[in-house]
Amino acid sequence: MKPEIFLFWSNDCLNLPMNKFLLIFLLFFISSMSAQQTDYVDFKHAQVEVIFFPETSMLRGEIIYTYDVLNPTDSIFIDAENIKISRVFFNKKSITDYFASTNLWLVDKFLPSRDNKLVILFEAKPEKALYFVDNQIWTQGQGKYTSNWLPSIDDVNDKIEFDLNIKISKDYQVIANGELTNVEEFDSIKSWHFNMNKPMSSYLVALAIGNYRKKTETSKSGIPLEYYYYPEDSLNVEPTYRYSKQMFDYLEEEIDVPYPWGIYKQVPVRDFLYSGMENTTLTIFSDALMTDSIAFKDRNYVNVNAHELAHHWFGNLVTAKGGEHHWLQEGFATFYALLAERHIFGDDYYYWRLYEYAQELLEQEKMGQSTSILDPKSSSLTFYKKGCWALHILKEQIGEEAFKQAVKNYLTAYQFQSAETSDFIQEAEKSSGIDLTEFVENWLKAVELPQDAMVKSLKKSEFIQEYLDVSCETYPSKCNDYLVSDISDKAKVKILSQVSYTIKEEDFKNSWEVRQAIAQNLTEIPLELKKSYESLLNDKSYATIEAALYNLWVNFPEDRSRYLEKTKDIKGFSNYNVRMLWLALNLNTLEYQSERKQQVFNELKSYTSSDFGFEVRMNAFEFLKLINGFDEDSIKNLVDGTEHHNWRMQQFSKNLLGELSQIEIYKKIIDKLTNNK
Repeated sequence: MKPEIFLFWSNDCLNLPMNKFLLIFLLFFISSMSAQQTDYVDFKHAQVEVIFFPETSMLRGEIIYTYDVLNPTDSIFIDAENIKISRVFFNKKSITDYFASTNLWLVDKFLPSRDNKLVILFEAKPEKALYFVDNQIWTQGQGKYTSNWLPSIDDVNDKIEFDLNIKISKDYQVIANGELTNVEEFDSIKSWHFNMNKPMSSYLVALAIGNYRKKTETSKSGIPLEYYYYPEDSLNVEPTYRYSKQMFDYLEEEIDVPYPWGIYKQVPVRDFLYSGMENTTLTIFSDALMTDSIAFKDRNYVNVNAHELAHHWFGNLVTAKGGEHHWLQEGFATFYALLAERHIFGDDYYYWRLYEYAQELLEQEKMGQSTSILDPKSSSLTFYKKGCWALHILKEQIGEEAFKQAVKNYLTAYQFQSAETSDFIQEAEKSSGIDLTEFVENWLKAVELPQDAMVKSLKKSEFIQEYLDVSCETYPSKCNDYLVSDISDKAKVKILSQVSYTIKEEDFKNSWEVRQAIAQNLTEIPLELKKSYESLLNDKSYATIEAALYNLWVNFPEDRSRYLEKTKDIKGFSNYNVRMLWLALNLNTLEYQSERKQQVFNELKSYTSSDFGFEVRMNAFEFLKLINGFDEDSIKNLVDGTEHHNWRMQQFSKNLLGELSQIEIYKKIIDKLTNNK
């Protein structure tokens, strides 16, 4: 019997030649069958060929699926959100009669069989999951969205080996999942061939296309490590990717399961939706995390780097079956990232981060927003940091050896498959011989935080015990000596935040971290401390310089020009924090560069345009708001920001536009711009 192909597009459903009852039945049938397909059909391999057209933000492609029918079924589907299907072939037979929907739906009597072929020719102009940004193209599947640019299976439990062949103008470089096996050139087009040897969930299919250079290392076990960067960022490669090989080697040894994917690449992209994403063999991360050696102290890529790498075991190798088990990915990745950082920065760092996580979780609980780790609607804070804490406590409870064995057995038993929380708990009980019912109740099922257990664990660290003990309020007699004592920098920073502490000249002899706390806490600068405070402008910390510049400018008006001259060439973090402040202060210092005020204002305004990343733009908008400096050009850029693909930029722009709409002069400009759109 020749199969029929139904391609239902949501926008066209009402035009189908069928009665309303049948339509409702089919849509219900589709949704009810989606989660069950893996019981009947095993999609094993996908050969993907895609050509990109950056000038129109479009792509065309062909995907060849190889699959087995495991049990008799009357339907097979492929997710295809807003994708135009042009041709379909089933086992070499062309199928031309089909309707349109969000799924490619094959209806027939499918009997158990092997190595069937489904060929789909398609084109798309994606609205999500694949983004054309400036001169880049990059993906972010985020659990279930790859089907917005590639006909695929959104179900995370369906594991498929994807091999990609990407075609685009030879001016671009392509990075994608798997090993690059070949690059062919045809006139102005290059074809990049990538091979994956193991299956993965479709949300992990990824590519990044742009202008990149590459640095390479090799792990202790022989895995190629590739670090990509923009040509102009050559000096930032070392600080950005610092400790990458060390963390890779550590995690392989600590997890005791070899890295399963053959190659590992990392690439920054513009205006990424999140900090990073652990696509199999290819971590894509925000280029805002590219850092120089000065910024490294305050903001660096180390934790995100380790987190996304850990996901290659926890999430990519073994995937959580559903939302209630999401902590098996995020809790584990957070915990193992922290272990990797402990390996680099030491025990005090490890316990400090646990303390910070605990404070965030306690604040969430105070706001009445705590949930169970096994609640699929839990916050990221719960999945990530409560999950991390749960694993820390479990490791303490059953012992390091049993914990490591449980993790190894879990990853080995469920590799390239999906798992549930009970699967891991069973392995932990087997390796330790301990009944973990109470642990599961207190840490995984309970909504309330086990605060007593957290405090008890933290106090095992002398570093944390000292931090908790020091206090000007509790021990006022010791207060004046704390900053010249041998207590930790964290404890000194705590003291500086207490209003009863009076800063003295000798306190400036401390580390950069304590000096930064002085810059941020001492906002009214006594004249006798002026010279010492001015030395903060020389610190190798953009956060310190930013705070010191502002406070000095406010406290000593007669020296404003000198402070601005000293800091005129500093940009700061990737969001230009120091430069933006400098521009705003310049505009409010009439005696400094009086002939350049228009140029200075134009520079500040220029940072609101789409020529810059969204974090730079948001910072520029904030400073224009601060100095009441919006004009039609900058408001137009703000209106454009409300349609930005990045949700943070979009929400920020909408909120700020709402605020400006309350001011009559700005409201007129906004109305003019929005009415003309």
